[in-house]
Amino acid sequence: MAQAELKKTIHTFEAFSKSAAHYLHITDDQHYEESLALIESLLEEVGDDEHNPKNILINIISNAVSDYERRMPDVQEFEAAAYKGPADIAMLRLLMDQHNLTGADFPEIGDKSLVSRILNGKGRNLTKTHITKLSERFGIDPALFFDRHNAFN
Repeated sequence: MAQAELKKTIHTFEAFSKSAAHYLHITDDQHYEESLALIESLLEEVGDDEHNPKNILINIISNAVSDYERRMPDVQEFEAAAYKGPADIAMLRLLMDQHNLTGADFPEIGDKSLVSRILNGKGRNLTKTHITKLSERFGIDPALFFDRHNAFN
């Protein structure tokens, strides 16, 4: 009996693999859009039920979407710009860009001339207090302001 169940499971898995192949290995924008729509549909079905087995499929397809997005030229350009220079300055610039802010919009740091000196690397850095206040204001993890490889030095 166990052998028959195993063969049935293998057959089901093979059928799943064939039908899900273009969702698991996204190669073009059409499959990317279809994958996003499938994730949205599955999320609606699952709702708040964290034990629903469909969550496994959502995670698998989400990983495929992430892999495809990392290969997109726009995303690669964004990541290159985001990781250019010191992490604290890159994060400050990212916040400015995302929220359409200027140097005058950061009372957590000081006046716009101080923000300008920090952005231009003129001997000033964001302090622990600046980072704490910015993290609270924008609801982000303070670790985002630190270089990954220097975070523990």
